[in-house]
Amino acid sequence: MTDTFVVIGGDAAGMSAASKARRENPDLEIVAFEKGDWVSYAACGMPYYVKGDVESLDDLVQVTPDAFRTERDIDLRTNHEVVDVDPDAQTVTVSTGNDRFEQPYDQLLIATGARAIEPPFTGMDLEGVFTIHDLDHADAIQTYVSETDPETAAIVGGGYVGIEMAEALASRGLDVHLFEMLPHVLQPFGESVATVVEDHLREQGVELHLDTPVAGFGGEEAVSSVELDSATIPADVVVVGVGVEPNVELAADAGIEIGETGAIAIDEYGRTNYESVFAAGDCAEATNVVTGDADHVPLALTANRAGRAIGQTVTGTPTDVGEIAGTAIVKAFDVGAARTGIIDEERARDAGFDPVSVEITAPSRAHYYPGTQELTVTLVADRESERVLGASVVGGEGAKRIDTVATALHAGLTVTEVETLDLAYAPPFSPVWDPIATAAKVLAGSLKKTA
Repeated sequence: MTDTFVVIGGDAAGMSAASKARRENPDLEIVAFEKGDWVSYAACGMPYYVKGDVESLDDLVQVTPDAFRTERDIDLRTNHEVVDVDPDAQTVTVSTGNDRFEQPYDQLLIATGARAIEPPFTGMDLEGVFTIHDLDHADAIQTYVSETDPETAAIVGGGYVGIEMAEALASRGLDVHLFEMLPHVLQPFGESVATVVEDHLREQGVELHLDTPVAGFGGEEAVSSVELDSATIPADVVVVGVGVEPNVELAADAGIEIGETGAIAIDEYGRTNYESVFAAGDCAEATNVVTGDADHVPLALTANRAGRAIGQTVTGTPTDVGEIAGTAIVKAFDVGAARTGIIDEERARDAGFDPVSVEITAPSRAHYYPGTQELTVTLVADRESERVLGASVVGGEGAKRIDTVATALHAGLTVTEVETLDLAYAPPFSPVWDPIATAAKVLAGSLKKTA
């Protein structure tokens, strides 16, 4: 009898797992359920669709539903919502709206993703107030802006989505106000990154309201303002981007363990507390490569990588889903900002480290080469072991250099080992001493002075 691998969720983790499982076992029965219409799409590209850089939503789809069915022989069923999981009977209950049925499984992957947080603001139900977490949300924003021709936009939240949507709407000619309840935008990137990004946003005409909680939104049928405790700011369209929360209710109701982060707890193979049930993607925890603790950083590569590993595991080749460093990069108009590992010294101390950090500013290319720009690098290491703990990078170009530090974190390198890496040099690309190597050199010297 042929084994059945059932996947709940048709995006990055789920379809990566299904595709890899099919490549590894041509005879495996694979059934994937997706409650919506869209599968395997690039959510990170949605702000650029709203901006107009991406012409069609279809351009953001990696693999179409029909291609999964015909080319990869995966029984993909869209508009099918799994409403119950019975790990003991090894069945899932599926709703199509008009009908319900049970689907048995031998191995199950829960890849239910995450959803945009909807704060309890007044006026969230007004026309023109949006969250953005899937293609339908992006399309609704793009359509609303095109049809109503708004003049003023409000972005609530200064994280990735807020920064990218501020650029998208400003590029369409709107006056943009960005509201952040914390003292700085991009809180996980650190203050040195945030201040550079904030200055650049202001240069681009974005009005920042930092340390400013939002109370709600005003308007009759359509939104007309953002309501603060002490002021009212006009707004014709609002995007609320204050973060996401994992979709774990289905798993929790089935008795599947939820970790301290609020996401589904898994082992190194993505397996839950039930032998035949796996979890991956934005609904699942991952192990932090620096601390060794469970963490939840919902990003695209984490989901794709874990799904692919689980596709191998369920077909007989146990494969580690991999650890994460929380490596991230964001574009704010002409500035790039990136981070990896632990850069918050308080968090590092809580994890048992004695953090030491340096901040350097260096040219992105040879100082005499046309187009060179300043790049600011913050590098953090543990005083005793000299192990690199994390870094941030911000500048007009070169933020992708964060990958050098991410690699160092996974390899457990010390600052001296990073300093002596044989990195590429040519004037159009880098100074002789790459900015990451320069930061490591300075930090290594600082550690020797304090030893």
